[in-house]
Amino acid sequence: MYLPAEAARIHTFLSSLTEFSFVAFSSIFFLVDPFAATPPFLAMTAHATPDARRKMAKRAAITCCIVLSLFAASGSFIFKLFGITLPAFEIAGGLILLLIGLEMLQARRSTQGDSSETEEGAQKEDISITPLGIPLLAGPGAISTVMVLMGASPSWQHAIPVFGAIAVTAFISFHILASADKVRRRMGDTGIRIMMRIMGLMLTAIAVQFVINGLALLNVISPPQ
Repeated sequence: MYLPAEAARIHTFLSSLTEFSFVAFSSIFFLVDPFAATPPFLAMTAHATPDARRKMAKRAAITCCIVLSLFAASGSFIFKLFGITLPAFEIAGGLILLLIGLEMLQARRSTQGDSSETEEGAQKEDISITPLGIPLLAGPGAISTVMVLMGASPSWQHAIPVFGAIAVTAFISFHILASADKVRRRMGDTGIRIMMRIMGLMLTAIAVQFVINGLALLNVISPPQ
């Protein structure tokens, strides 16, 4: 069907914005991965009451949202401060995501937190900010991703989905952690590992795309069609 030039431009913009929004949400949510944070959260709050767990989950989600939003907002400034080009950061971010994605395919997340942090957290009365908010939710992968997404935003309209994805991910993370007992009971450890592997597969594809975009910006390869 024939579309006038202006209508065609709007159609193209909305299509690219929709695709960018999907990539932004999926990559941020997969990296925050509240399902993977459920077992260590339950282990670290074994002696806490349900109400205390809910409060910690809320503070952790807010912490995650604030940290990711700050890095997203300051991404361009950090690039300029250290003289880092967007292609370099896209490639570096893609490689980080690739490592995380490969680990998630094996149902592991060593870059998100380790056993020592879980043991240390189990001895704290409040784990909402650390280690739950940082780095279990807002880990290095999620931080680098929001910075790359903001740097890759061609217009201010494309920045809105990034902050929206951060807010929605934090909101979902709160509800998953607040009902961690039910999530683990219904999904089980096997279900959580299967979910992690599926997310890892998607994250690996996104990581490869980041690297391709970075190489295309450097004119090493032809831009993807």
